[in-house]
Amino acid sequence: MSTSLHNIDQQIAEIGQRAKAASREMAKASTRQKNHALGALAELIKGQRSALQSANQADVERARAAGCDAAFIDRLTLSDQAIDSMTEGVQQVAALFDPIGEIDAMRPQPSGISVGKMRVPLGVIGIIYESRPNVTIDAATLCIKAGNATILRGGSEAIESNRLLAGLIQQALSAAALPAQAVQLIPTTDRQAVSAMITLPQYIDVIVPRGGKSLIERIAKESRVPVIKHLDGICHVYLDDDADIEKAVRIADNAKTQRYGTCNTMETLLISQAIAHQVLPPLVKIYLDKGVELRVCDQTRKTLSALGLTHPLIKDATAEDWDAEYLAPILAVKSVADIDEAMTHIDLHGSRHTDAIVTENHSKAMRFLREVDSASVLINASTRFADGFEFGLGAEIGISNDKIHARGPVGLEGLTTYKWVVLGSGQIRT
Repeated sequence: MSTSLHNIDQQIAEIGQRAKAASREMAKASTRQKNHALGALAELIKGQRSALQSANQADVERARAAGCDAAFIDRLTLSDQAIDSMTEGVQQVAALFDPIGEIDAMRPQPSGISVGKMRVPLGVIGIIYESRPNVTIDAATLCIKAGNATILRGGSEAIESNRLLAGLIQQALSAAALPAQAVQLIPTTDRQAVSAMITLPQYIDVIVPRGGKSLIERIAKESRVPVIKHLDGICHVYLDDDADIEKAVRIADNAKTQRYGTCNTMETLLISQAIAHQVLPPLVKIYLDKGVELRVCDQTRKTLSALGLTHPLIKDATAEDWDAEYLAPILAVKSVADIDEAMTHIDLHGSRHTDAIVTENHSKAMRFLREVDSASVLINASTRFADGFEFGLGAEIGISNDKIHARGPVGLEGLTTYKWVVLGSGQIRT
């Protein structure tokens, strides 16, 4: 190992040691202390708006010079709205019920003891993410409220923004008499830092990767620390033959065009053939006006041709399109016979992230809820709602389409575990 790699490994190990020590202090912190820190953080973000945007502008200019695309720049930029959302998210988490120490399902046993479960922090959470500086605040806020310590490894493209944000978080912790080392930002942008983090199970209890598929695949493959993750956001909206047409158009528009570069953006639109002639004309106009390229199946192409709808942005879909996460103004469109074909398509091509149905038929809506095996399933609502903030979690540390421990947007409860507790009065086992 080269001297530089050894130095990085040593640096990350020292950060891990400090985080482990801080996690013990955070685990016993009172709700009042944690909320004090969050309140202080919200005020610091408000007061440092201009400084944050100045630091962020340096990151944005560097990303543009490097040729990063528009979706990337959008994720990176701290607009006034993004800063307001960060502040609101911090305040919302502060207002949430603190799960730590809660004991539930306490049940008396024949022996005379009572047995239940107590919510406790996970410990030290390592978060590896790319271009979104708001993740620095979202992740730290949730970890603080759930009594965890966290190690943040943001992408090099947001380093100036993240350094300033991490400094504000540490100031807020100190103001509440909590250890500043409970939230630490990895200072180096060297990728070796990631390799070091994911091989430190003695200091880090869980890794949460947020970023591109290649990053998450690599971490899931190489990590010696448990990982909470999702790889793809291949999200579907199915417009059922019993859908309200106006509602269907509004939802299908929003699910795709409200933002293109997010994991809960619709990538495939499934349309019941029975209503295709009604819903396609208004939808196609909306998409084409917004510059969305449509990749359509043979049946959809026939329907469009019969309606006289042609355009250079309407192209024939390939087999690969049904498995694509575009994160761009591109949408795959498939006509299906009914709800069964729609659900079969989702089962074969979905990523178990987020899928929605638009229908006025209660029985079919309930079938879709029961039978679609995804982390978030919606009726008559845009897939863009599959988000911790929109779900009332205050913020999210990530989204998981795994089935063990946490699933969907990971908020406070997803950052805790439990221990069995036993209340007795002198019982012994015979």
